[in-house]
Amino acid sequence: MEKWKFQGNQGLKSSAVSVRGVFNVLMQSISKEKEVVHLCRVDPTDNPLFSADPVAAHAVSTAAHSGNFNGYPPTFGLPQARRAIAEYLSRDLPNKLSAEDVYVTVGATQAIEIILPSVFATPGANILLPRPGFPQYETRAALCGLEVRHFDLLPNSSWEVDIDSLEALADDKTMAMVLISPSNPCGNVFTYQHLKRVAETARKLGIFVISDEVYAHIAFGSNPFVPMGVFSSIVPVITLGSISKRWIIPGWRFGWIATCDPHGIFQKTGIAANIERNMEITSDPPTFMQVQINLSQIEGIADDVDFCVKLAKEESLLILPGVIVGLKNWLRVSFGLERSAIEEGLSRLKAFCLRHAKMSQQISA
Repeated sequence: MEKWKFQGNQGLKSSAVSVRGVFNVLMQSISKEKEVVHLCRVDPTDNPLFSADPVAAHAVSTAAHSGNFNGYPPTFGLPQARRAIAEYLSRDLPNKLSAEDVYVTVGATQAIEIILPSVFATPGANILLPRPGFPQYETRAALCGLEVRHFDLLPNSSWEVDIDSLEALADDKTMAMVLISPSNPCGNVFTYQHLKRVAETARKLGIFVISDEVYAHIAFGSNPFVPMGVFSSIVPVITLGSISKRWIIPGWRFGWIATCDPHGIFQKTGIAANIERNMEITSDPPTFMQVQINLSQIEGIADDVDFCVKLAKEESLLILPGVIVGLKNWLRVSFGLERSAIEEGLSRLKAFCLRHAKMSQQISA
């Protein structure tokens, strides 16, 4: 057998579980006897109830017909686009951003791809990621050869950051932490007080915060969305955002990186320069909630993946297993659809659980 000197990135095996991969498995398992109910949608445009504002399409159409934007744009984005994003973000911040603080990207995914290799050039560097979290960060970290350490989000404390575990994980090679607010996949919105505590902890550890705010302002209940940049006088913040979710146009692939850094720390440490260099060579919910499965009360279910596959087969109900976001034996439920579909889905879920409940649980039910 011939010997070759190349091979696939072995680090990617740790992040091989993907939303789309599991979704495809579930789709192959569904029953044909019932209409499918999706409680695992990740694209709001799949539902006719959600549509983009015509103003957005008109603006793009006008720009296209003007003939003024057919050439190659500047690497960091058109000046007027950067300025508009800076003005938009500054509405909620005590320290105003300028166009120079903003870098336009091909969606928030490219923003992640730019940030991680830009700031983690130190050999042996590590990054702190939330668990559960968004798998794209782990995938990109594996490609960068970057060590990942997970801090927990506490399900019994509104999915707040476990500050003690965060501090215990950090060492002199830790460069930054990622915070997703509003949270994907947990669906919670961090309070002002908790975000301030996270900022103070990051400052104590000497690290900065990468704040993923793709779901900004999609908040329900008593906790309003608070951008992490509000605390940039405490700790420097890199904000990642996009127009995908709030304006229901994920296919447009328009995102940004914004540096919230009134003390100029990113300039002094060379982070800003690294972002710009990497940009020059790179060209590339509905909301969710997590539900824990109590396997001790269910008969014949091995884990969350087994639960979801059998649920799809018996009830034509699609829910994603929590293992895809690093939370084994939980369910990831999306409720970005009409009320009747949610009620039907929950009815099927209840029927499935009762059918598989152990005898003692059936009696008590």
